[in-house]
Amino acid sequence: MTRLTFLGAAGTVTGSKHLVEHGGSRVLVDCGLFQGLKALRLMNWADPPIDPRTLDAVLLTHAHIDHSGYLPRLVRDGFRGLAWSTDATRELCGLLLPDSGHLQEEDAAYANRKGFSKHHPALPLYTEADAELALKRLRAVKFGEALDLGEGASARFTHAGHILGAASVRLEVGGTSILFSGDLGRYDDLLMRDPADAPAADVVVMESTYGGRLHPDDDPGDELAAIIARTAGRGGSVLIPAFAVGRAQLLLHVIAQLKVRGAIPDVPVFLNSPMAVDTTALYRRFSKGHRLDETQLRAMSGVATMVRGVEESKALVRIDYPSVIVSASGMATGGRVLHHLKALGPDPRNTIALVGFQAPGTRGADLVAGKRTLRIHGADHPIRAEVASIDGLSAHGDADDLVRWARSMPRPPRRAYLVHGEPDARGALAARLRSELGWTVALPEQGEAVELG
Repeated sequence: MTRLTFLGAAGTVTGSKHLVEHGGSRVLVDCGLFQGLKALRLMNWADPPIDPRTLDAVLLTHAHIDHSGYLPRLVRDGFRGLAWSTDATRELCGLLLPDSGHLQEEDAAYANRKGFSKHHPALPLYTEADAELALKRLRAVKFGEALDLGEGASARFTHAGHILGAASVRLEVGGTSILFSGDLGRYDDLLMRDPADAPAADVVVMESTYGGRLHPDDDPGDELAAIIARTAGRGGSVLIPAFAVGRAQLLLHVIAQLKVRGAIPDVPVFLNSPMAVDTTALYRRFSKGHRLDETQLRAMSGVATMVRGVEESKALVRIDYPSVIVSASGMATGGRVLHHLKALGPDPRNTIALVGFQAPGTRGADLVAGKRTLRIHGADHPIRAEVASIDGLSAHGDADDLVRWARSMPRPPRRAYLVHGEPDARGALAARLRSELGWTVALPEQGEAVELG
């Protein structure tokens, strides 16, 4: 009997962890951190939902922290098997995971200095050293290559779009095939390749982040151009919180094209995220994973001043002339963008431009909802800047994209389980899959286990 247990991203968007068991074999697909609401973040601190010592393998669909960020904790607590991903995902995890550990150490140290933590002393969930140890257990596999996991289990990775290296994973164990969509990208995306057609499988575990929404038909570049123009016109700067992997590079590409067209004022652009700077360089190494040609790659890399050092970052916070600042993190949950929010948020000349999904409980979601005071580093900070949202720059496929991917399967699965989405989004996508494709669809809850036969 094969059992599937949903240990994360069931009824919420983050914390992806799906355990597949058959006989004595245990494979974990994705190993992500919960993000957003405090109740979710606290789940990262609970005892591991499975004894890490009993796991045989971990398969990562892509590098984003809500899919990979728990791996250092898993290794620290006893996982001694191998984790597998595509080449680009492994490279990106080499940037993301140590950075995640470093940020958590920094946050704990800052909380201890300022005394605003309820814990004495405040401790990181894991350290940069823990992340480096975890990376030693991560191996790469090529797209389309069969991966033998032992005990009769095998896996194969196919392109999912979304970000560099992102994959859907088809796991075969005990005579049952299970297809994990991972996060699916958009068709005809500005930056990334289309998702590959979905292979046949008995069971599908499918994301539903934008399951109830369609991306607007309006050109997001036009929206961004209007924001930059009106902000510069009043002497202000545009701050764009952006994920260092994927979103930052898409923004640089769009801004570069706008500058070529003369669609925006010639204000300086800064990328203030060492990880985003390093990620941008990877687009040349993994050129088959995206749409950009050499000319576009040069324009994307050259449009912004790349800010790495701490002193450079501090100086950037103090600038008082119109500019565009792209800085991580994308939902304003941590990182250098918080210092920019404190500096730029109180001035009505400035604009905070939010792009993509903002998970409930994040500062980004608070800004979208109209909140005008943000709690940052233990203090309340006023937000008088304009707050703008640009929906068309998401790296996630919308409802039509998700249905299109599902329709590409050679035959319907016996059952589909929708994960990685808020309840409304999951419900909306389930209704479409049932009515348009005739699928049998279930909406699993956190911790639920199902027998697959």
